Amino acid sequence: MAHIPNCNTDQLELVTFRQALDAANVPSPDYDVTKWLYAPPFYSEYRYILGTRGKNPLICIGINPSTAEPDNLDNTLKSVERIALGNGFDSFIMFNVYAQRATSPDDMEKTCNLQLHKENLEAFRYVLSISEKPAVWAAWGAIIEKRKYLPCCVRDMLESGKEFGAQWYCAGAITKKGHPHHPLYLRKDEKLKPFDVSTYLDTL
Repeated sequence: MAHIPNCNTDQLELVTFRQALDAANVPSPDYDVTKWLYAPPFYSEYRYILGTRGKNPLICIGINPSTAEPDNLDNTLKSVERIALGNGFDSFIMFNVYAQRATSPDDMEKTCNLQLHKENLEAFRYVLSISEKPAVWAAWGAIIEKRKYLPCCVRDMLESGKEFGAQWYCAGAITKKGHPHHPLYLRKDEKLKPFDVSTYLDTL
């Protein structure tokens, strides 16, 4: 299934992250809410978080969500889950620099919706709060070059991460331009290694 945005997100009445989280905790006929954390808990033009529930999740950061849902993970999410479990985490959370769904990053909106970004940061602070020592896996590849606002979004995430003592990691080879490797096509036994996201952002 492909997802091409039907409209810019500023044309939507956004569900706030807190509203989405409350709804995600209500039992669903579509999937097991005791296993999955999915907000909003329905398919829409944007997605704040998708992952499994646990006390020590690996927080993987991509650029933007695509079509994955609970019990219907795409190959990228399957790789994220393998890497998380292989590195000793009990769960994973797929997060994104920008919350708009698009199968192709080329279809992302040209201008950052500041309200959507604000709610996405609220979601990020929530997932950081789940564990005592949050681990954040930078995994966006060169796709961050697609929109000028994306590095600015990451800078805001970095500041939020400092509040919670987040440790940033990458996996696999760094690109020539210094971008962290995308999760797809990583070895299933790939180990995380520290990633200096602050220095990286200074190069963009």
